Amino acid sequence: MANKMSFIGRDMAVDLGTANTLVYVRGRGVVLNEPSVVAINQTTRSVLAVGLEAKKMIGRTPGNIVAIRPLKDGVIADFDTTERMLRYFIQKVHTRRHLAKPRIVVCVPSGITGVEQRAVKDAGYAAGARKVYIIEEPMAAAIGAGLPVHEPTGNMVVDIGGGTTEVAVISLGGIVTAKSIRVGGDALDLAIIEYIKKEYSLLLGERTAEEIKMLIGSAFPIPDEPHAEIRGRDLVSGLPKTIVVASEEIRKAI
Repeated sequence: MANKMSFIGRDMAVDLGTANTLVYVRGRGVVLNEPSVVAINQTTRSVLAVGLEAKKMIGRTPGNIVAIRPLKDGVIADFDTTERMLRYFIQKVHTRRHLAKPRIVVCVPSGITGVEQRAVKDAGYAAGARKVYIIEEPMAAAIGAGLPVHEPTGNMVVDIGGGTTEVAVISLGGIVTAKSIRVGGDALDLAIIEYIKKEYSLLLGERTAEEIKMLIGSAFPIPDEPHAEIRGRDLVSGLPKTIVVASEEIRKAI
């Protein structure tokens, strides 16, 4: 894999995630980090927006416009939409069209099937890549964290994504054992939505749940538990309502 990475040169590495897609270019670093969302007009099947602009449309679009997340649990659920999204991101980064098509490394969950790997590669080629390589997410995370992956010592990686959580032990340049659980940050968001609905009769959107998770969510008790305001729709009156919740409550929810 190290030889492959050196072969890539200044081409791209893509972390095609359920929640967000990141694009890295050697020598420039991470040049794109946007939501894995595509807004589509259902009548014409045309793409109206991709990434951040598409995510802003979630819950705010007319009936004929839908915001689609083309990846589910870390793998491609909607091939055509994934290909359009990937093409958009690649072209957004690879602006010098007169140069050779980029070679791309794509991160995938460790537990995906050969068919799913083929779908990822096909999407990359359809999006304009000259060559597509696959690397398992735990290995990519370990390399990115600077762990000594080629040494004869065990390195454990826990990579929590939007749709999957990857746990792996890496040694001597390979994955010794790994487990991919199709539960991640998206499930935490839904847990927060359900908790607030049950405890406060308040309906939250996905964006609000994610924001509160990032703002005051924690896995363990912390000193001076922070609080934050949440705004949603009261399920009793149907009117907008604002409440204040503590980090302890969000921790309990997730």
